[in-house]
Amino acid sequence: MPGRAATEADPTPTEGPVGGRGQAVTGVLGLASRGVRSSALRLPRTVHNEGTGGFAGLLTGIARQSGVSGYPGDGTQRWPAVHARDAAVLFRLALERAQAGTVWHAVGDEGDQVRDIAAVIGRRLGLPVESVPVETYGPLGVIFAADQPASSAHTRQALGWEPKHPSLLEDLENIQP
Repeated sequence: MPGRAATEADPTPTEGPVGGRGQAVTGVLGLASRGVRSSALRLPRTVHNEGTGGFAGLLTGIARQSGVSGYPGDGTQRWPAVHARDAAVLFRLALERAQAGTVWHAVGDEGDQVRDIAAVIGRRLGLPVESVPVETYGPLGVIFAADQPASSAHTRQALGWEPKHPSLLEDLENIQP
């Protein structure tokens, strides 16, 4: 639902831009009914480390090529993120503690506004920051323009997971010009 943070209880999408991944996850979770201890970790669109990774890394690359640190629309759409090292800890916790057929969210940051992400990228690269047409991002434009906050409240409570590494905006400070 637009504007609402996705939770672990939300159904896995099996259609649209991530439909193939959703179908695979649904199949894996279905193995629990056959005695296979399976669970799924949903990673956000940006898994970052040292200022690189995921959709934020793609924005950085596009900014370097175009000379503008852009964002689609008004930039208020939110993207969740997680530091790669925090995600690794969650994978271990899920292997050790998760019940079969469960879904977990590897979300450290529930949703930074894309214009804030672009602002850090622009400042680090010495580039102007401005709204650009969604077509700038090709087939990913629709995804880039979507508001997609996500929560990991249940994951944190049930598995005792607490992200400790830098947030996305902090980590983007590692971008080198």
